[in-house]
Amino acid sequence: MASLLNPYVSFDGNARQAMEFYKEVFGGELRLNTFGDAGHPGAGGSDKIMHGMLSTTDGFTLMGADMPPGMEYAPGNNFAVSVSGEDEATLRGYWEQLSSGGSVSVPLEKQMWGDVFGMCTDRFGIPWMVDISRPEG
Repeated sequence: MASLLNPYVSFDGNARQAMEFYKEVFGGELRLNTFGDAGHPGAGGSDKIMHGMLSTTDGFTLMGADMPPGMEYAPGNNFAVSVSGEDEATLRGYWEQLSSGGSVSVPLEKQMWGDVFGMCTDRFGIPWMVDISRPEG
């Protein structure tokens, strides 16, 4: 297996809902493991997600989890999840779903470098960049 670089996102108790939402957007296989699955059944927070992984047929991998008990959730502005490619219809579909119920900071439109690009923050507070590049050739 090749090495992978993918985002890992921490959530404030709503990882299950967020990861299920991303599965609706991108499709694929979603595996969720709770803290209870890891040997802490019945403990406070045992139903929260210890590790979630979405793997799609397009080759996307997104991981996420709820913050472990005792750790403070502190959303940051030092990351974004980027989705890019040449399939305009698919990428516009992702954009519509991701931006719905969230906020748009850069509208999805043609930029000075020639690509169609937009930035939004989804309803779970995750920032996204969508870039539709011109087909080469």
